[in-house]
Amino acid sequence: MSAVFGRCYDPTGALHGVPTYPWRLAPDGLATRRQLRARGSRPGGQPIAAQVMRVNRRTGEVRVAYLYRVDRAKPVRPMTSRKWGALALAMLARRTCPRCRLDVGYCIPRSRGICGVCIATEEQATT
Repeated sequence: MSAVFGRCYDPTGALHGVPTYPWRLAPDGLATRRQLRARGSRPGGQPIAAQVMRVNRRTGEVRVAYLYRVDRAKPVRPMTSRKWGALALAMLARRTCPRCRLDVGYCIPRSRGICGVCIATEEQATT
């Protein structure tokens, strides 16, 4: 058994406070939030049942994903018209350039904060 595996394997929860399993070796009946979502479910307020842990061998960085019981999961709430409207406004704000105030049709990169046309205009002005 490797040291990494031993560090990540704690089915009783004595070391980490919650049952811990190595990456991809969690028992059946437990799932992450993303896995629940893919099934059309959500945790529904239940406490964390366990966790899976992975340690990067080069950097020693620890990654953890929490697991929830599948049998206690609740179905995902349906989207209402108000939620759809709020989502549409949020996406419109992400597509609108703050400089030229146009909807450019794609999400503006946060690194530059302006659309491609404004970036090109800015670069031409500096040369």
